[in-house]
Amino acid sequence: MSEETKTLNFIEEIIENDLKSGKYQSILTRFPPEPNGYLHIGHAKSICLNFGLAQHYGGKTNLRFDDTNPVKEDVEYVDSIKEDIRWLGFRWAAEYYASDYFEQLYVWAQELIHKGLAYVDDQTHEEIKINRGAVTRPGINSPYRERSTEENLDLFARMRAGEFQDGERVLRAKIDMAHPNMMMRDPIMYRIIHANHHRTGDKWCIYPMYDYAHGQSDSYEKITHSICTLEFDIHRPLYDWFIEKLEIFPSHQYEFARLNLTYTVMSKRKLLDLVKGNYVSGWDDPRMPTIGGLRRRGYTPESIRSFAEKVGVAKRPNVIELSLLENCVREDLNKRAERRMAVLNPLKVTIINYPESQGEDLNAVNNPENAEAGTRKVAFGKVIYIERDDFMENPPKKYFRLSPQQEVRLKYAYIIKCEKVIKNSEGEIEELECSYDPSTKSGNADGRQVKGTIHWVNAREALKVEVRLYDRLFTESHMDDIPEDKSYIDYLNPESMIAVNALAEPSLKEVKDNVQFERLGYFYPDPDSSPDRLIFNRTVTLKDSKKNK
Repeated sequence: MSEETKTLNFIEEIIENDLKSGKYQSILTRFPPEPNGYLHIGHAKSICLNFGLAQHYGGKTNLRFDDTNPVKEDVEYVDSIKEDIRWLGFRWAAEYYASDYFEQLYVWAQELIHKGLAYVDDQTHEEIKINRGAVTRPGINSPYRERSTEENLDLFARMRAGEFQDGERVLRAKIDMAHPNMMMRDPIMYRIIHANHHRTGDKWCIYPMYDYAHGQSDSYEKITHSICTLEFDIHRPLYDWFIEKLEIFPSHQYEFARLNLTYTVMSKRKLLDLVKGNYVSGWDDPRMPTIGGLRRRGYTPESIRSFAEKVGVAKRPNVIELSLLENCVREDLNKRAERRMAVLNPLKVTIINYPESQGEDLNAVNNPENAEAGTRKVAFGKVIYIERDDFMENPPKKYFRLSPQQEVRLKYAYIIKCEKVIKNSEGEIEELECSYDPSTKSGNADGRQVKGTIHWVNAREALKVEVRLYDRLFTESHMDDIPEDKSYIDYLNPESMIAVNALAEPSLKEVKDNVQFERLGYFYPDPDSSPDRLIFNRTVTLKDSKKNK
């Protein structure tokens, strides 16, 4: 679809109207992650949206870390987030931290106290929670709500000085304890946390809440379009209230539907449980929806950006089929991945009429979708291995692979015919003896044609590799709809990772990027690989095998 005919999403419409009206000369967005975990595919969508909009309209995007909770945050997460954003192909205009604004946020809090719009509350966390009321009934004013300005300023300064214990006091905004939006019922602005901060150390022992720090940080940076997910729509009135009362730059918040994927959970708590419970090997386990996991599995930045664009921007929650993400990486890898042959479940084949001493190098195409990828040589000889699934002793009708007295073409090589099936003492097929037709060498225009073509590897040069066959982590498609008496752990797929010892072309030793194992799928070398032990992760199958299930 051309740029001229592309339908604008609602955020693009807002931006275009703002630019046309002269409200802004250029736009400035931001991506504001909390550095308390690793980014997942939902964050990737937000990254693509914020950076993509800024790029499209000639604006800029800031990276700002919402580091307001020292107990959960760490520089490890900061580094991983920056790596993920760079890997996705984006560069931020400026790098900020909410902690950069701690002093300014403190001054603004004092200003709200002066205006009679904030007070120090001595109630316990539990008392505050109870006294907030419910949607159907108003809250109860704190007995400390009418403290004098002088007392509030004094107590707030002593909170900062470290005179009080964690939870002993908080600073609250004074709004309306009967407000229909529970977020507006005197929300907490500051709480006491005696903990070392990854950037400010022990300088602070009071930390601003997200709802207080976020909007003011946007305003301080002069963010024109603060874009977040739909669950923050009830926070927007509070976002606007702080900015209005402080009379600062009027940043504005816009919400879009968060990404929900089938066969996936994206709750940080649940993902952490998977890691801590050893249900996965870590945050970058290729079954995880984290950006690190997708990268290790072999997903490309281009495929994720394409996915984000196809998902689009919606106002209402929806669930996206995981198959869309899989199709995006298939489309990308089909164009870029070189082809190789590998056999995951080997069955030995001896070509009885091929000379014992003979061997030859056959020409193989690296990528039929990309002529510039060139060709490679694959060795052929008397003994080869084929997939055990490519042979059937008693085949049904219209079976075009190998069976007794039936012919099949070996990819890049010759037509062979099964002459004999050799079994062991348990009656299991151990080996096949086949004949070949020398006149049917691949590329011979006059050669005979058969309906079936299978892949193979030469026994003499076959490379032993470990192949990890990754599948969906859960068996249930809609993980948000599971019965209340069940846990998401109950739906873990026991076959989400199967490791097999395979045989492959020796040229795989040189492969450092995505590769297609012909007829099997797309694979990616795992970081755990070594020269003596090559490991390949299946990124995705060649076709969506679950489409009709």
